[in-house]
Amino acid sequence: MKTITHWIDGKPVEGTSGRFGAVYNPATGAQEKQVAFATVDEVDAAVASAKAAFESWGQTSLAKRTQILFKYRELLDAHRDEIAELITAEHGKVHSDALGEVARGMEIVELACGISVQLKGELSTQVSSRVDVASIRQPLGVVAGITPFNFPAMVPMWMFPLAIACGNTFVLKPSEKDPSASYRLAELAAEAGLPEGVLNIVQGDKVAVDRLLEHPDIEAVSFVGSTPIAKYIQLKAVEHGKRVQALGGAKNHMLVLPDADLDFAADQAINAAYGSAGERCMAVSVVVAVGDTGDELVAKIAERAKNLKIGPGNDPASEMGPLITREHRDKVASYVSSAAEQGAQVVVDGTGYSVEGHEDGFFLGVSLLDKVPLTADAYRDEIFGPVLCVVRAETYEEAIKLINDSRWGNGTAIFTRDGGAARRFQLEVKAGMVGVNVPIPVPVGYHSFGGWKDSLFGDLHIYGNDGIAFYTQGKVITTRWPDPADAGINLGFPSNT
Repeated sequence: MKTITHWIDGKPVEGTSGRFGAVYNPATGAQEKQVAFATVDEVDAAVASAKAAFESWGQTSLAKRTQILFKYRELLDAHRDEIAELITAEHGKVHSDALGEVARGMEIVELACGISVQLKGELSTQVSSRVDVASIRQPLGVVAGITPFNFPAMVPMWMFPLAIACGNTFVLKPSEKDPSASYRLAELAAEAGLPEGVLNIVQGDKVAVDRLLEHPDIEAVSFVGSTPIAKYIQLKAVEHGKRVQALGGAKNHMLVLPDADLDFAADQAINAAYGSAGERCMAVSVVVAVGDTGDELVAKIAERAKNLKIGPGNDPASEMGPLITREHRDKVASYVSSAAEQGAQVVVDGTGYSVEGHEDGFFLGVSLLDKVPLTADAYRDEIFGPVLCVVRAETYEEAIKLINDSRWGNGTAIFTRDGGAARRFQLEVKAGMVGVNVPIPVPVGYHSFGGWKDSLFGDLHIYGNDGIAFYTQGKVITTRWPDPADAGINLGFPSNT
């Protein structure tokens, strides 16, 4: 059985802990690989490699950094199908979805290629007599990233390309459920000419995570995952004096006004709720139907949901693949099973679904729940699976209140033909990312990704300008070159006169 190892100091490093995690093919349910779990010493070795590499990488010219990043982007483009195949084999998502993941990750590589523009400083001349003030940004040092299973290539690329473009070195701890894609990203970075130690990968579990959070030589930690773990990451990392951006979970609402094109809204609800088997932090989990739109909209969504093709991700006919693990599939199914007794109407029941020839795979059909009470578990919890809840609201005001009362504030969307209503919504809704007739408003690479409330812990969002600010620290330099004729001593407090 193949063992996925660590990547330290520019080369593979076999694990010594004797502990391994199982890596399954979700479409078959079979374990096909194992991943070595790091010891504390192995994490320390990765950090030491990164710290040593920073001495030279932090001083490397912007021209050289971008030269490597342009080559890296070229290699990613050439190997995008291969990376997508790794994602499908270990995560289960269909190949087209995996290709989209790689493409969205490459957006941040492209942003990093332009870092020389992004890192330009500011200069104010003659702020006082012969005094100039300059503001510059410099790298932090060694930074770390802890990434989730649902986007094993994209989320790492949201972090390390920008971090290393800014002059930092990086230690990545990917998900142990699907680690091969990020390992391949490291191999390609080395092929592009990235020096040894600039990018390191430690595989593992809580042992590796806690050591990264405690290690005195790590300056900052980026995290994407569930809200409880995001809270833990922030508290533990801050306790050890680190800068933190920790992106948590979500319960994203899609508000549909009576004037919306209901066929278009139904199509988009299907795409946003069931794509990638609902295992997206930006998936639409709740449709809020306003006024008398509910019955017709639910009927349209149900009609489409029943015709979705579910199967293994490497089958070109499949529109949705399996879930990541058997345990997660069963947990998602439990929300559907309990929905009716908690007051919801089960319009489409996806539990008990199986695919011929893949009966041991982690498959679950799509489910649609209507008139879901706000007290039901299916509404209150982040399900992270192919379950769409519909709630009803009589007015826009009622709808915006229930969205804003949610403890999460990651993404949201409104579907309407009314520009005034859309403008009001985008200003009034309490969420970090808003779509107008766009169900999954994930920002492009040069804008930043992040939510509000229990969807974000830390002050800065990921990638874009916030990402550059997170991976750098500001410095202000005040300079005076006095005229040689100036002389004398003045002990007074300096003033701008």
